[in-house]
Amino acid sequence: MDLNRFNPRQREAITHVGSPLLVLAGAGSGKTSVITHKIAWLIQEAGIPARHITAVTFTNKASREMRERIGNAARKDQIRGLTVSTFHTFGLNLLRREAAYAGLKSGFSILDAEDAKSVLSDLLKRESIDDRDVTARVQHTISQWKNDGLSPEQAILQATEPQSVLAASAYVEYDRYLKACNAVDFDDLILRPVELFRHKPDLLTKWQAKIRYLLVDEYQDTNGIQYELVKRLTQISGALTIVGDDDQSIYAWRGARPENLNELNVDFPTLKVIKLEQNYRSTRVILETANALIANNPHIFEKTLWSAKGFGDRIEILPTKTDEDEAERIASMILERRLNQKKQFSNFAVLYRSNHQARILEFKLQHFKIPYKLSGGTSFFARSEIRDLMSYLRILINPDDDNALLRIINVPRRRIGPTTLEVLGRYAQERNQPLYACISEMGMTSRLDPEAARRLSQFQELIEIARRDLLVGQGMQAIEALIDGINYRGWLSDQSSSEPMAERRWGNVLQLLEALKKDLKNDDDDPETAEETDDDTAIEAAIRKLVLRDILEREEDEDDSDRVQLATLHAAKGLEFPDVFLMGVEEELLPHKNSMEAETIEEERRLMYVGITRAKQQLTITYAKKRKQFGEFLETTPSRFLDELPDEHVHWHGRDELDPEVARQKGQDTLSALAAMLKGESV
Repeated sequence: MDLNRFNPRQREAITHVGSPLLVLAGAGSGKTSVITHKIAWLIQEAGIPARHITAVTFTNKASREMRERIGNAARKDQIRGLTVSTFHTFGLNLLRREAAYAGLKSGFSILDAEDAKSVLSDLLKRESIDDRDVTARVQHTISQWKNDGLSPEQAILQATEPQSVLAASAYVEYDRYLKACNAVDFDDLILRPVELFRHKPDLLTKWQAKIRYLLVDEYQDTNGIQYELVKRLTQISGALTIVGDDDQSIYAWRGARPENLNELNVDFPTLKVIKLEQNYRSTRVILETANALIANNPHIFEKTLWSAKGFGDRIEILPTKTDEDEAERIASMILERRLNQKKQFSNFAVLYRSNHQARILEFKLQHFKIPYKLSGGTSFFARSEIRDLMSYLRILINPDDDNALLRIINVPRRRIGPTTLEVLGRYAQERNQPLYACISEMGMTSRLDPEAARRLSQFQELIEIARRDLLVGQGMQAIEALIDGINYRGWLSDQSSSEPMAERRWGNVLQLLEALKKDLKNDDDDPETAEETDDDTAIEAAIRKLVLRDILEREEDEDDSDRVQLATLHAAKGLEFPDVFLMGVEEELLPHKNSMEAETIEEERRLMYVGITRAKQQLTITYAKKRKQFGEFLETTPSRFLDELPDEHVHWHGRDELDPEVARQKGQDTLSALAAMLKGESV
């Protein structure tokens, strides 16, 4: 393998074997190339078969990129059997293979955050607690316990305060519910495999033999249970490469522990550390500014990024009168630079701390016909009300869908409690049958009190009536009758924080029904389809189209079309752009008010560092002197982080320039002139 294009540190990281390795990879230092070529080197030079190599990261996007790059670095036949996945996909695959060990039957359901919240809400109502905030806190606490590797029994022993005692009690019941329903939640995808490894040494030995080399990307984002998974799989062999950067640890709010990097020295005494400090992305000005900022944080490992790309332009700091002025100036500068510097819209990114900051900016971009792409938006099909209705549709065409049944059996609430579902789940497991098929069996009804059996029977009758109507060709009428029959609109009203919110959610339901009608009409108008299908299969086909549409929407979110990228700082991690705007750099925004109260300023500084290091050539930092909140303008304070930037690398607009009002008018004139120039141009 030719490694001449890599620098000495990168080559050393690629070829190192024989002891655990930590690669401290600074922003833009080529870590993805290093980890992918190391995999190819392990196969081609170290002689490790691909089927015995596993690489894990955190996002599907990162996993796909890694897989594609490995495909370019090694032949297809060489990488056959290689595992490249997210942590959670790895855990899911392990549980599927070892379901019997884990006490799961095949086809077990996975509850997402919304599903879990609904279950916990019902469990807490049994304790006369009907408070969404309490439910959210309990859910967060249980998730934290799972991320720390704690079982319900351990949580009970640890809980001392009233809130934690309540959460621990709910954790016990929640765990009982999951086991009864043959289900796991998202956190279980890591916790359950680790529990298997803790208690079944033979199984751990089997997987240690299977994984002869493990690589972990973005290690600073691991939580406690993820670190334990890595440690159990590799501590004996030491066949481990970890890539991370403590300066880019920005996910403590979801359980990430940057201190995991420090613990490597203790758990792996022969650990070798290689620092990748040469940055291939940004100019010297941007890197030296980022270094100066992050130097205010304590460090586990010291490193200093450097670049051979040249000095570059100074960073611009732009105060504006209001948040509306801020959005307008950003739009103006994008248009100006696009024309004067011959840039594409896709060269620009606007980054911010919180999603709400994008609203005014979106209006300004729309007004001046600047195309943009908003990261982090909720897919139509990810909305709770749409997932409810899709689950009903799935049940209508496939009653054996346990996951869909579990989602909607108490939506709207039917007082089918955890105990009833536990009995149903246990009975279905004994019979090795889907949950729905077992509801009316005599053996099942005999285990329940008459009222519980009646409620289950009523639910099944509701579904069966709709299914019969489908079979006789009533199609949409059957679906609409079902929605009316369960008073789903009333349920949305009860579950929404306000009436306008309820109406918006009901509007989404109507949009889904209209999409179904349109697809069914198109099928009816197609002679080939009409002759080959009855109404039932037409509806099934329509649902498939909706699912496909969702997939296409997600692909659109990742396209490379010529649009300005809008993203939160969290969503921007791993991305890079020639020209970056970092907006709203004010106290209580960046650093965020919550972090100031919780004294987590260091993570906010790392977040600012991530924002700065997204820029390749130009960086503009903006803030508003007044920001509108609740209908009135409030004075703001520039972020403390601005004072930590080196004076020689920044240019403050307005300090040695025109009067601010004159400058504002000049900016508006420029914007108008540019917009006029673009009139008629396709954007």
